[in-house]
Amino acid sequence: MVARSLTPDLGLDARKTPDLHDPSARKRLSPAAIDAFLRIMEVWEIKNEEAMALLGGMSNGKYHDIKKNRRGNLTQDELTRVSYLIGIFKALNILFSKKLANQWIRRPNTNPMFKGASPLDIIVRTGMPAMMETRRLLDSRRGGR
Repeated sequence: MVARSLTPDLGLDARKTPDLHDPSARKRLSPAAIDAFLRIMEVWEIKNEEAMALLGGMSNGKYHDIKKNRRGNLTQDELTRVSYLIGIFKALNILFSKKLANQWIRRPNTNPMFKGASPLDIIVRTGMPAMMETRRLLDSRRGGR
């Protein structure tokens, strides 16, 4: 007889999923997240105001400090947002040529989710829910759906 766990399998491996509530985990993950975020912002040619909005409305001072020094401590929300953006970036680079992958976020999109606006406009206006849906859309396209 096989023992069954009393907790549901959420598809998460507790050994690999960082506890973003833990300040030491955020401190450890922030440098790589900041580096990845700033590189993506450069490639996508994102303005500072849009970048701050993508991070959930980060203050001007904190953003410019992070950008100048390429270090700092991100909040749980900011790390989660960066994670979604990395996933979007990776999916675009799997689906499209480098040029189109780098332009896609700014181009008007006829998908009903974007209603003719650019994905960037929708994500900046709607925040985390639009990031999640954009990531889900791209991941499903990668899976052939």
